[in-house]
Amino acid sequence: MRKYLTPKILLFLTMLCLIPVASYAQVAISVAIGPPALPVYAQPPCPVEGYMWTPGYWGWRTEGYYWVPGVWVAPPRVGVFWTPGYWGFAGGLYGWHAVYWGPHGGFYGGINYGFGYGGVGFFCGRWTGERFLYNTAVVNVNRTVVRNVYVDRTVINNTTVVNNHTSFNGEGGVSARASASEQAAEHENHFQSTSNQLSHEQTARGDNNQLASVNHGRPGNAAMDSVNGRRYNQQGRIANGISSGQMTAGETKNIEGREAGLNKEIHNDRAANGGTLTPQERGQVNQQQNNLSKSIYNDKHNANTASYGNNEVGARRNLQQQRIANGVASGQMSPSEASKAENHEQKLNGHIAADRAANGGKLTPQEKRNINGRQNNASRQIYNEKHNEKTAPR
Repeated sequence: MRKYLTPKILLFLTMLCLIPVASYAQVAISVAIGPPALPVYAQPPCPVEGYMWTPGYWGWRTEGYYWVPGVWVAPPRVGVFWTPGYWGFAGGLYGWHAVYWGPHGGFYGGINYGFGYGGVGFFCGRWTGERFLYNTAVVNVNRTVVRNVYVDRTVINNTTVVNNHTSFNGEGGVSARASASEQAAEHENHFQSTSNQLSHEQTARGDNNQLASVNHGRPGNAAMDSVNGRRYNQQGRIANGISSGQMTAGETKNIEGREAGLNKEIHNDRAANGGTLTPQERGQVNQQQNNLSKSIYNDKHNANTASYGNNEVGARRNLQQQRIANGVASGQMSPSEASKAENHEQKLNGHIAADRAANGGKLTPQEKRNINGRQNNASRQIYNEKHNEKTAPR
């Protein structure tokens, strides 16, 4: 298990920093302790045509490692690709290798950041003239605003979450060396991070909740749809709660209903203010999101769990919940759609419980047929909601 920083070694680590600057800057930083494992998170859909995904990573400040959320950003110009930075272990120290934009993707330590950055190469999409085409086999896009897409499944390494959590290159981490083409890319004309990227990094750097010593390697804000945009950790936590059974259908229905209400409020506030939120509105939204976060935590840690057993009916209910969880995590199901689906599941659960209670804990053949019919209807509803044009809003 990777150890986190203690007060006794903070001063020592600070002395080892060659230059204490933000990790996006084109200057290396070296520290004595390696970064935590990469957290697992869902990728929010691309909100604007032309934006490109930049994966999250562990940055460094005096107090230790902090998580910079993955985010969709506008590239500095047409025809460039993003090469993520990475930590490399050599000579007893962990050094940060800088990020850059360039005409070709370069070496990023063999780190599997996910979502098209599988350790080697860039598979998020390709440029066709002045348009960027998105490979939806590995990235999530909002189909209501992004139409220029294609599917290339031959490059799939992991389509939803990072499956190799190692976050550094070198002894004890990923063993990878730059190929000839990656070495050539390092010597091409590079472009620095945009001002939006620098602002994004500085915001994460100043948020103590992003420190690994505070969140124990599980940052509350792991990914965002855009700089200063919506945080997507809520839906990811809900999806995990559904998948693990920690959140029942009724609990999920309630939480997603509140999420849907908050999304509508944000949409109306932005529409009334030219697409932005006032400082007061942002404060109100943050308070509501904090309340929702507490409710999610309480629902996941109370005595209520969803356990359906191994019988045929229970297996189908478990499968339904997994499909809903996947839809929530991917953004294919909006909070209102998830709330509606879970409302159906809650009613079905109540119906099954009543039938069992009336028959000594069992279901009659006729009741099983009725339940299967209702489960078929619920299954079609989930499929339709995951494949329509609605996605989790910004």
